[in-house]
Amino acid sequence: MEFQQVIDARQSVRSFNGKQVSEEILREMVSAASAAPSWKNTQTSRYYCISTPEQVSKFRETVLPDFNQNSTKDATAYVVTTFQKNVSGFNKATGEADNEVGNGWGAYDLGLHDMLLCAKAVELGVDTLIMGLRDAKVVADFCGIPEDEQVMSIIAVGYRSESVTKKPPRKNIEDIAKFI
Repeated sequence: MEFQQVIDARQSVRSFNGKQVSEEILREMVSAASAAPSWKNTQTSRYYCISTPEQVSKFRETVLPDFNQNSTKDATAYVVTTFQKNVSGFNKATGEADNEVGNGWGAYDLGLHDMLLCAKAVELGVDTLIMGLRDAKVVADFCGIPEDEQVMSIIAVGYRSESVTKKPPRKNIEDIAKFI
């Protein structure tokens, strides 16, 4: 699959068909994500993969708000993404933020990693939905996430159902870019 095809095919899917996503596919997605750049190559992104039917069901019911439970009722895996706090964007010797963005660099790095994870999913024939509305404490407790990591997103993974509509149009370049 050509890169432009991956870009064109990727969309947020809110209707899955229930076909099981294999652990091997999840491993390939995480492996691809790990190739993304990070602040001073700190590689602080972390992934918690929930993929057994029992755990997926329990996670959905325990962690997700009702509307996301409904949107992902037939997804067969979830990936929780986090980053290690106070590393990306921080001076190793002093522990101080290198600039005003601070932990925003950890979030930035994780966003790059998550995009590669989602792009790899497309290449592998599976779909994703990135969700940000969640209770980080509940997610951390469920997954055993240490306190030095920041919970960012939950990514539902599965195969799209036949009812998925075409993705919404994107803004024009003239609306989002200024060439100086």
